[in-house]
Amino acid sequence: MDKPRSKLAISELAFSLYQRSLHPELFTIHAKRHLKTEKYETYVWATGCSHVVSVFTGDLCLSELISLPGQVLPKRGLIERFQFRGQRNHKCTLSRGLSYMTDFQVEKMSPNLYQQSYIDLQRFARNRGMFVRFPKSSVDGLEPFSYIDFEARQDELHVHTFHAFPEQVTIIKTQSLFDFH
Repeated sequence: MDKPRSKLAISELAFSLYQRSLHPELFTIHAKRHLKTEKYETYVWATGCSHVVSVFTGDLCLSELISLPGQVLPKRGLIERFQFRGQRNHKCTLSRGLSYMTDFQVEKMSPNLYQQSYIDLQRFARNRGMFVRFPKSSVDGLEPFSYIDFEARQDELHVHTFHAFPEQVTIIKTQSLFDFH
């Protein structure tokens, strides 16, 4: 497995939203889940200290992802792309009954709080979600990790992600809601 790049500026990461699926060959997938309900189907990939979530309903697909600098991504279907700086909210409504909203924050913390977050999220992952750790990329005893939690409801998909970067003692948190009305 490729190890994540933890020695980068958080502002170099990009959050993208596509109205299309993305090919798995574009990413190193460390863990994945597939969910299927009556209204939609979802693929969740942990791709290092980043993620891809693709949601399909009828003939419509919406994909969100966090990508590293230099990541080769298609231009076709791109709705929005922005860098991680501070806190941000984004909403969009697509035709045929799918709306989407996300917000994220970049949280700089002390090494103790970083380590406690690692312990807490790893504990939560025993019951739900995916926790992926990268011990070979540790910095000063702190490991990079990703925790992706998701909840499939009848008309909604909730996704919460935590991507941790020990070099900056920083965690990127995202919350996304895919609403099928």
